[in-house]
Amino acid sequence: MIELSEQVVTVLMLGGVLTLVMTGFPIAFVIASVALIMGSILFGGATTYHILYSRMYSMVLSYPFLAVPLFTFMGVILQMSGIVEELYTVLYESMRGFRGGLAIVTIVFGTILAACLGVITASVTMLTLIALGPMVTRGYDKSIASGSVVAAGTLGILIPPSIMLVVYAPQAGLSIGQMFMAAFIPGLTLSACYIAYVGIRCYLNPRLGPPVSEDQQLKASFLVKTIKLLKALLPPVLIILAVLGTIFLGIAPPTEAAAIGSLAAVLLAVVYRKMTWDLAKRAALETLRVSSFVLLIAGICYAYVGVFMSAGCGEIVKNAILSVPGGKWASFGVVMFIVFILGMFIEWIGIVFIIVPILSPVITALGFDPLWAGMMVCINLQMAFMTPPMAMSVFVCQGVAPPELGVTLKDIIKGVIPFIVIVAICLLLFSIFPKFITLLPSLMIK
Repeated sequence: MIELSEQVVTVLMLGGVLTLVMTGFPIAFVIASVALIMGSILFGGATTYHILYSRMYSMVLSYPFLAVPLFTFMGVILQMSGIVEELYTVLYESMRGFRGGLAIVTIVFGTILAACLGVITASVTMLTLIALGPMVTRGYDKSIASGSVVAAGTLGILIPPSIMLVVYAPQAGLSIGQMFMAAFIPGLTLSACYIAYVGIRCYLNPRLGPPVSEDQQLKASFLVKTIKLLKALLPPVLIILAVLGTIFLGIAPPTEAAAIGSLAAVLLAVVYRKMTWDLAKRAALETLRVSSFVLLIAGICYAYVGVFMSAGCGEIVKNAILSVPGGKWASFGVVMFIVFILGMFIEWIGIVFIIVPILSPVITALGFDPLWAGMMVCINLQMAFMTPPMAMSVFVCQGVAPPELGVTLKDIIKGVIPFIVIVAICLLLFSIFPKFITLLPSLMIK
């Protein structure tokens, strides 16, 4: 064992993770290596192994995390069965005669997907496959088309049932149900701002999102369109009621609501004659893959935090942030800046499991509502999915986009920049009007 000051250990542990992530090694290996090496240096092998094992074991057996595979399974069934794709077609037929109409439909559809899937890669993949092509082939600017796909798909990590909220809440000592309700209005506000941006920009410059010519539009009566829309809305509405309705009305906690949502997704697939043994097998394997990834990193990060806190580094970080001149808002601004910068280099799950246990005492000491502050961090992480070099949503869109469309990485990055600015503006709005976040949780039936 080697004697090191708490300040040195803090720099080595945080700096070590950030530096090694740059090398391209998987984040799970990076975090585990830093925790094991630093723990062995500070406490010796036996104590370090006890800390790592006990914390990983308790994390993996944590009951709230049972919602992760359940929500993942629900989203995968809906994605692979294709029972929600008809909704895009109906919205597409209704809006394609307007300037920017297809991009607006993409955002609306992405918002509805977010409330059904909860898995960001699934949302961005679906939107890229079914929405990007129609926009680009009809003369839409590639940047605004790809930007709309990425921004709308990224809402899947914020709007319930979001896997990120399921992961975040236990780490901050918050209710998952309350976080779900707290995310609803901010998520819809972001969606509305995205729509407003696309609509205004395409109105001012029609070449960015030209309307489809009249001879290409399908003619149908208002009644026929309404009936088709209601039929297409039925699956997502049932899923939303099955999950969020049961939580809001106090019928079931989030973990049981996840089970209800999974059952509803399977029943819908059966009713729409999409359920097959092959679909069940592929959905189970994808659920296993995603859940294993989440729980592996969760356990490793939790163990890392155990070493970090045992070394007294948490107090160093807390005191450093609390000593920032400018009062509590300046300190909170530092917290948000740290989260934003980390989001450019580290996957969201690593940020949540490492930073939240460290920063939660800071937020409490500053006197902020933990629920409001937690949601602000989650909204901040929206930008992490769109800011390189990590930018998961950007790279998913680039990888899935058909090559014949000619959509480049430059087009996508150029397209998402305005949406990143919109998220930043909304963060300022939610700081001024915290009721946007706290209203629905205060109305929940206990």
